[in-house]
Amino acid sequence: MLRVRKPAVAGYFYPANRDELLDLIKRTFLSKDLGPGRLPPGELNKDVLGYVVPHAGYEYSGYVAAHAYLEISALPEDSTFIILGPNHYGLGSPIATTLADAWETPLGQVSVDVSLRNELVSEKSILDIDDAAHWREHSIEVQVPYLQFVKQRFRILPISMMLMEKEYALEVAELIYRKIKGKKNYYIIASSDFTHYEPADSANKKDELAINAIMKRDLDAFYSTIRKYDITMCGYGPVAVLIHLSNLLGYSEVRLLKHANSGDTTGDYSSVVGYSAIGFYR
Repeated sequence: MLRVRKPAVAGYFYPANRDELLDLIKRTFLSKDLGPGRLPPGELNKDVLGYVVPHAGYEYSGYVAAHAYLEISALPEDSTFIILGPNHYGLGSPIATTLADAWETPLGQVSVDVSLRNELVSEKSILDIDDAAHWREHSIEVQVPYLQFVKQRFRILPISMMLMEKEYALEVAELIYRKIKGKKNYYIIASSDFTHYEPADSANKKDELAINAIMKRDLDAFYSTIRKYDITMCGYGPVAVLIHLSNLLGYSEVRLLKHANSGDTTGDYSSVVGYSAIGFYR
């Protein structure tokens, strides 16, 4: 029997109604102020490894996410997207993939790359299979409808991270590296928002420091920057995995596609959350 993970945050982070969801996603792409200003398909003339993408409600962060997904629309069909996200609720195993065979959204079901999942967990590593880690979590789920909007045929492999310090990020990255090196059509989505609930001026300055550290691809600098400046970036572990994979696989170009904050959509800059879309290329 097919094991399906049902959506946890449809109707909250994004519309539960299919047509409303499609309309909202289209609106984030078509926005000329915050979005890319056009619908997919996009163009991509580079060999890409993956993206940092935000995971807040679509009304707030979807415009920034759309910049990454416009490029993702140009990637090959039948690809696997390894989606790493923080575990906000502290449920389940500290680092966990899913037992489900498919994940469902209002746009339909998406297959899990069961073969890759089984390869990863066949090694006795830090990675477990535990759906409790994904039961309420939104950081990975919110990426799936965007993938469904821009791709026809693809698979996902969700990995939830409660443990996000450097030693764990290194282990996860090296585990993934051993399984995908030399293979094509495997991509990484590191799901993270940036500074949380600070005035826009402060949040933007902290986000700039974090973005600069990411673009240097130096994990020590990245972690020290987060600690030194108390940057409340919720998915720094997934981002660290992407950084380390970029070093292992030789993707040396990092480009900021878009940065904004929640005040840019609400008009309230007194307490904002920062969002960035960042691409990693060869």
